[in-house]
Amino acid sequence: MKKCSHSAHETLTELNITPLLDLAFVLLVIFILTTTTVADDIPIKMPSASKSKKDPPHSVTYITVRKDGAVYVDNKHMEDMPALHAWLVDLRMKDTNLSVIVRGDAKTQYRQVRAVLDQCQKSALVKVDLATEVADKK
Repeated sequence: MKKCSHSAHETLTELNITPLLDLAFVLLVIFILTTTTVADDIPIKMPSASKSKKDPPHSVTYITVRKDGAVYVDNKHMEDMPALHAWLVDLRMKDTNLSVIVRGDAKTQYRQVRAVLDQCQKSALVKVDLATEVADKK
């Protein structure tokens, strides 16, 4: 008769390395966090670069759509959509990097804002944004 069963003997001989791996990973993280790179270890004189002119700030054009459907470009009333198109093409020719922000009244019907966005697309404007207000947190 055996004093120990076969399965109990195998369990005693196995080594559980999970705690050792945990310790190794913790030490690795500590070494990574505490090691700093040294960038100023050797004193040198850096070369100088010439200053270049900054690009002029780009102008932003606001298109406002009131709740009655009236369209304004920078406070100038547009009679109809073809007039808006001609005005936008003229602005784009003057400034190829033109930014347009469309502001619509909350009571404006979507089709009126969509018509303005269609005119912006026909005028080949690339930078068109919609203005909104921050919603009240409740």
